[in-house]
Amino acid sequence: MRPRAPTPAQPEPAAAPGSEAPPACPVCEHPGDYLMAVDGRDYWRCPRCQARFMDPAQWPDRQAEYARYCEHDNRVDDPRYRRFLAKLADPLLQRLAPRRSGLDYGCGPGPALAAMLAEAGHEVALYDPFFYPDPAPLSRRYDFITCTETAEHFHRPAAELERLDALLRPGGVLGIMTAFQSDDDYFAGWHYRRDPTHVVFYREATLRALAGRFGWSCEIPAKDVALMHKPEGP
Repeated sequence: MRPRAPTPAQPEPAAAPGSEAPPACPVCEHPGDYLMAVDGRDYWRCPRCQARFMDPAQWPDRQAEYARYCEHDNRVDDPRYRRFLAKLADPLLQRLAPRRSGLDYGCGPGPALAAMLAEAGHEVALYDPFFYPDPAPLSRRYDFITCTETAEHFHRPAAELERLDALLRPGGVLGIMTAFQSDDDYFAGWHYRRDPTHVVFYREATLRALAGRFGWSCEIPAKDVALMHKPEGP
C-alpha cells in the first residue's frame, strides 16, 4: 500500500447513539460521522473522502447478497440495459486504442458490457465472485478494467482498487459506474440506498480521493461515471 499524503486535521467524529466509537470509512479508513438511521440500518459519512456508508455491522452476508443478485434481470441482449451501460461504454471506447484487452470485474450474471466492448473489437475477460468465480483472469494484466454497478457493493473499496491496480497495465483505464450521492436531505428516500447490498455510496470527491491514493488521475465524463487513468511507467 502506498503512503498517503498528509490530510488536514478533522473534527472529532460523532458516534451513533449508544455506540462507543464510530466505524472507519471503508474507502479511506477515517472515522465516520453519524448520518442517520433508516429502515433499521445506521449510516455514516466520512469527513475526509465524503463517502456515505452503511454501518459495517449491518452489511449483508454472502448468502443474502447472492439471493439479492439473483433477483436482477440483466440480459446481454436487452436494449434498455445496453443503453444504460453505454454511459460508461461510449466514453471508454473513445479513449481506447484498437484491439485492447480488458476485464469486466464484477460482471454479474449477464455480462452485457463485456459483449458490447467485444463487439467493438476488444478482448474482454470476465470475473465475478458469485457468477464467474474462476480466478484465472486475476492472474493477467489488462489495458482496461470495468466495474459497472459494482463499487457500491465493495466491502473494502481501497483493497479492491489495490487489486485492480495490480491487474491494470501502466497507462490503462479503470471505468467505474455507480450512482453518485449528492444530497443528504434525500438520502433516506434514495432508491439506491434502499438496496441492502449497497453498502458504500460515492461522491465525485470520493472517487477522486480513491484514485489519488494510488497516484491515478480521475476523469468524470458523465454523471455516475468515473474513468481512472493509471500513469505510464513505474
